[in-house]
Parts: sequence; structure tokens; C-alpha cells
Amino acid sequence: MLLRALADRIGEVTFEALPREAVATAKQGILDTVGVTLAGARDDTTAVVTRTLRWTAGQGAALVFGGSESLDALSAALINGTASHALDFDDCSNTLGGHPSAPILPALWTLATGVSGQAFIAAYAAGVETECKLARAVNFHHYDKGWHPTATLGTFGAAAACAHLLRLSPDKIATALALAASMASGIKANFGTMTKPFHVGHAARNGLFAALLAEEGMTANHGALEHEQGFFAVFNGAGHFDADRILAEWAKPFDLTDPGIAFKRHPCCGSTHSAADAMLHLRAAHALAPERVEGIERIESWTHPRRLQHTNRPDPQSGLDGKFSVQYVLARALMHGIVSLEHFSDAAVRDDAARALMAKVNAQPDDSLGRSAEDHFYARLRVTTTAGETHEHFVDRPLGRDRDHPLPQGTLEAKFRDCARRALDEASTEEVLRLCSMLEELADAGDVLTAMTHTRSIEPLDVKRAYA
Repeated sequence: MLLRALADRIGEVTFEALPREAVATAKQGILDTVGVTLAGARDDTTAVVTRTLRWTAGQGAALVFGGSESLDALSAALINGTASHALDFDDCSNTLGGHPSAPILPALWTLATGVSGQAFIAAYAAGVETECKLARAVNFHHYDKGWHPTATLGTFGAAAACAHLLRLSPDKIATALALAASMASGIKANFGTMTKPFHVGHAARNGLFAALLAEEGMTANHGALEHEQGFFAVFNGAGHFDADRILAEWAKPFDLTDPGIAFKRHPCCGSTHSAADAMLHLRAAHALAPERVEGIERIESWTHPRRLQHTNRPDPQSGLDGKFSVQYVLARALMHGIVSLEHFSDAAVRDDAARALMAKVNAQPDDSLGRSAEDHFYARLRVTTTAGETHEHFVDRPLGRDRDHPLPQGTLEAKFRDCARRALDEASTEEVLRLCSMLEELADAGDVLTAMTHTRSIEPLDVKRAYA
């Protein structure tokens, strides 16, 4: 059965066998996800999940990011998983069609204390490889149909990673994956709302839960992928998947090696990033920094229909909605020369100047600019001023999207500091950064968690209050 064969490959992943590039990318992904999770720890979405869990969460040993309190593992995975995606600032994968690290790492951190940094990296790599090779079998039909791959496929990634770290047998790894097939969920209709980051928390919790259930002897059908009523048939439909790709392309190469992970420069939907980069280029090259929006006659943007389908939002109504509005992102990029976390509050989206400039943006689909079926991250931008000047720029992929378009050196560390300092003091921020940079040398990956407990004064989740 396919899951049993896949489980064998998951169990064979070792730190020693990982290519150097995969280890380097893994460490970057871990650092980046820790940062954005700390920054998202007290986001409104995370707060809703946290308040709700006051009725059910139990005390335990799993740290809730952004404070010093520990809860039971499943509750911590749900809260931290939601926080990791709350700002939509976490990394992306061209293969997955989503965010590879956010559903995996919040689950893994609940199991990290007492395991080596090398074991932690290997488990993370196994999880990323699992979700990405599944993606090669189902995308992009899976994505276009309306599933949220970060959540659906991320549940498998979290289950594989946790099962690997728990050192489960191949049979139990296959069971965990079969359980994940029944626990996977998440639809794109909920993009632009609190439910999207909740998808990720749900995936992290469910992947961890699947591995723990398998460890305890739960049973599941190891044919849950290829069964006539299994994951492929139900989620994609007959003729819309290629199951053979999973094993045939496993570790050939590891997805962490090629194409690698895409790291976000802007705290909004990745489908807006090429347009934002184009606007930042035009702003710098042609001094397009109008003190008043009247200096711009119109802005025309062309992106692939797959990218525009969920980002064509000319009238966003909330900060979350603004993260998925290419019109709003372009307005902020032009106004400020940066797209920052502060631009995605509800009040910022209602700003009159931003809305006036946003109204000048005409976003259009154009698939003729792509060179292949996988080439859909581009943007072409044209800005026309009231003086009659016209400026155009084309971006094939945004900075950070792949190894050919890297972020400027030091950007990832600067981003981490900016995110982490929203929850940690400066000394703790630097200590977490140091430990993540040498993760493979740590005898106990839990040292990273210990370094996070020295936080700013933030109201913790008081579990005892829930039972008072």
C-alpha cells in the first residue's frame, strides 16, 4: 500500500543523509517560523483560539509561544499553529502551493524537549518532504479546486514529522498518515478571515494527534490515499492526481534543496508579492512618492489568474482582508516604500488616503506572461501619473521566492528580530537567534524553548481561571 511504502521512506530520513543545502534551508525555515509565531502570539485570531481553549486546555509541558505558560501538547500545537500563520508572514513552498513550515513546527516543538537538534531537523525535513511530495501528486488541481494545501497537506506533514521524532515503526507511521487523511481539512473560501490561520493550528494539532494516536495503537486503513473513496478520489477526483509521483520523486531531490523554501519579505499573501516588488522598484527608480494620491492617475497590475483569484479585492473590509487585496498592498507599497505589519490593522485598511489610492488600481488576470505551467508568480505593473508619465516594470518572481531570487543578505535575521521583539526582550531575542543558528549542535532542542520564556509583560493564558 502507498502509505506503507511512504512510511518506509519517512523512517529512513536521517540528519546525516540530508544534503547540506537542505540542512541550511531547514534552519532558516525553523528560525523564520519561530519569529513569525512569536509575532502572531497575541494577534486577535490567536487570542480567540486561546480564550476558547480556556474551557478545555489542560496544564502540561508544551510552551505557548509569547509567554511562559505551558499547556497540554494538543492545545499548545493548536494555539502556536494559529499564531504561526496569524500574520501570513510565514514561509511558502512553490511545490506545496502553500506554507510548509507553519503546520509542522508548532506540532514538533511540543515534542522537542530532550531530543537533539539534529533529530529535530531530520523530523522537520521528513515532514516537509511528505507534504511536498503529496503536493506533486495532487497540485495544482487540488489548489485550484479550492482546498487550502497548507491545511490539507500540512496535516500529513505534521503527522509525518511527529511520527519521525517519536521514532514510530513504519507500520505506525503509515497509520498516522492514514489518520491524517481523515483529519485533513481547509477551504480557500475562508481566506481573508480568522479561519485561514486557524486552518494551520488545526493542521498542527491534528498531525500531532494522529502520530500520538498511532503510537498508542489506533488503527487506520493504510490504503487511505488510493482507495476508491480515499483522499485522492474524494479531494481531487478521478483523473486529477498522479500518485506515482510521490515515491518516484521522493528525495530526488529533497524539496528543501530544490526548489527550497520561499521566505516572505512582506507580511501578506504571497500572491501579492511580485506586484509589491514591482511597485517598490518603480517607486525607487522614478521617485514615485506622491505626497498626495492625486499625483497618480492610475495603476494597472497584471498577474496570473491563479494568483489573482483570491487577491482581487478592491474593497477590503478588515486587516485580514487587506492581506489578500493586491490593490491595498500596492497602495501601501507606493505610499511608504515598504509593506509592514502595521499596515494590516482594521484601522489601517480604513485609512482614507490608502483607500483613495487603492481605488486607482486596476488588477487584471493575464496568463500569457507565464513561460510554463509552473510559472505563475510573476507580475507586470504600469503606473501612470497625472503629468502623463508612464512607468512599467516586470517581476518574474518576488525576492525570497526561490534560490534564484534570494532575499538580500541579513534580511531574514532582521525580520526575525523585528518579529521576536514583539514578544521577547532584546537579550532573549538574540539568544533564540543564536540557538537556532546552531540548532544542529544542540544536545537538546528544547533549549530554544527555554530561551523564549523570558518575555515581555504579556497576559498569559490562565488555565486555572477556566475551571474556577
